[in-house]
Amino acid sequence: MYLSEKIKLLPKKPGVYQFKDGEGKIIYVGKAKSLRSRVSSYFMKQGGHSGRTRVMIKKIKDFSFIVVESELDALLLENNLIKKYSPRYNVALKDDKTFPWLCIKNERFPSIFPTRTKVNDGSEYFGPYASVKTMKTLLRLIRGIYKIRTCRYDLSESNITRGRFKVCLEYHLGNCLGPCEGRQTEKEYMSQIKDIREIIKGNVSGVIGHLEKRMEYYSERLEFELAQDTKNKIDQLNTYRSKSTIVNPTIGNVDVFGLVTDLQSGYVNYMKVVAGSIVQCHTITFKKQLEESDEELITQAIAEIKTVYDSLSKNLILPVAPNVNLEDHRITIPQRGDKKKLLALSERNAKYYMIDRHKQSKFTDPEKHTERVMEQMRKDLRLKEAPIHIECFDNSNFHGTNAVAACVVFRNGRPSKKEYRHFNIKTVQGPDDFASMKEVVYRRYKRMLDQKEKLPQLIVVDGGKGQLSSALESIDRLGIRGKVAVVGIAKRLEEVFYPGDTVPLYVDKASETLKILQHARNEAHRFGINHHRNKRSKSALQTELTDIPGIGETTALQLLKRFTSVKRIKEARLEDLTAEIGPSKAKVVRTWFDA
Repeated sequence: MYLSEKIKLLPKKPGVYQFKDGEGKIIYVGKAKSLRSRVSSYFMKQGGHSGRTRVMIKKIKDFSFIVVESELDALLLENNLIKKYSPRYNVALKDDKTFPWLCIKNERFPSIFPTRTKVNDGSEYFGPYASVKTMKTLLRLIRGIYKIRTCRYDLSESNITRGRFKVCLEYHLGNCLGPCEGRQTEKEYMSQIKDIREIIKGNVSGVIGHLEKRMEYYSERLEFELAQDTKNKIDQLNTYRSKSTIVNPTIGNVDVFGLVTDLQSGYVNYMKVVAGSIVQCHTITFKKQLEESDEELITQAIAEIKTVYDSLSKNLILPVAPNVNLEDHRITIPQRGDKKKLLALSERNAKYYMIDRHKQSKFTDPEKHTERVMEQMRKDLRLKEAPIHIECFDNSNFHGTNAVAACVVFRNGRPSKKEYRHFNIKTVQGPDDFASMKEVVYRRYKRMLDQKEKLPQLIVVDGGKGQLSSALESIDRLGIRGKVAVVGIAKRLEEVFYPGDTVPLYVDKASETLKILQHARNEAHRFGINHHRNKRSKSALQTELTDIPGIGETTALQLLKRFTSVKRIKEARLEDLTAEIGPSKAKVVRTWFDA
């Protein structure tokens, strides 16, 4: 009753709300276009919330709110509060790395250096840089073009006037112009800093244009050494620019956000494009808490990027529209053209990052990795429960003879070879894969039901609609339809067929789900082929050697090991046969073949 009355007093203004539990701890921070409408939506009887959201709502005992001017302000404030309080039910930023920044120090004759710590002292910070190598390359370029001091002296006007410092080795090497002794004016030095600031921002073209005008000025005044020095700077900047990823100069300055997700996390790649060149690229990870949508993840990523990267671009290329009004920003969701290619490149980077994280988790936390893969399979294949136990069937015959079938078992996505089974087809004459599949599926699960064994969560049939229909006949006959999921996987296009569905499912070719299905199908084929070959060999052995009266399978195998083929046994001398199987059996074999 207390909450319902409090909700009625909420303003219909943009803002941020904070849900609290019985102990007053903040468990969720949210943003809203209208605080009253958004907060009241949580407590409606027909809210349509997910299970995790319903659990959170039960824990809400109080809330507070902050009114702001716009939705964008609400988004940025929400992001700051989430970082400050780390509420249990908010999407969580999982990047635990401290990436380096380039700092232009707030001082006379500013020094430029890399740092991993931002200090609130008025200095300018550019970055962060996901690649230390990229940052060092940029810093090396700057120091190669401009004569910037590397010392940490306090170059106040009084200190320089009193002559407290002497020029160091960097001055004698030509890397510094000696502002510590007053050999370079502050105006000249700050002119360099202005150019450097633009280079770091990615505006190389603007700096080159400025230098070209300066070069012409020196040339007109016949100061050829200064003109050549300026030309060298232009050449170095052109070389640096050519190594950047050029997209399309007409695209201009944009921020690109590519998104890929799995069941537990969202991976957002941010690419900063300046004058058609990619100057920064970084991927951040968000841990899902309340089954957040793609729109919510993108919105959260925009807030994070604007806070961390101080992004000033008003042009955004996104895969989906954010769930807040970003006011004066221009949002593009491209369907074709260069902007679509740029978005695809960003999404590809996010996907590679996700795959790399999955590979790492496979070794650092195998149980969690297995749990994630099983849950992903459940989602991809539209199953009721995770397929911890999978069984896959395949048939094999040679021109209708020696028909066999194989059943392989996978547990937690890995083969359980001790549980593999092969079957000799008993009721089918000739090459009839459909009837053979019907027989082995019935025999397999009839035995499991009789012995009260636990059924698998998923049965995979190697083949298309025909094999799947045959397997389903046995499933129906046993009365276990609905108790276990059954799918067929066709070889050519890796299509997954479902009972009663005419349109197959196409699973992502790079997904772990398809890899496990393919592995199970290939294992069933390999296991079935091996059994089929053994059966054919045994059949051939019986017709060639075991027809000889008095010669059994053991003696026949002994002869084959020694002579390698029936033809060589026929040609063997009596003495050689005697040495291998004794005089009486040797005489029987020799007499048989001589006759």
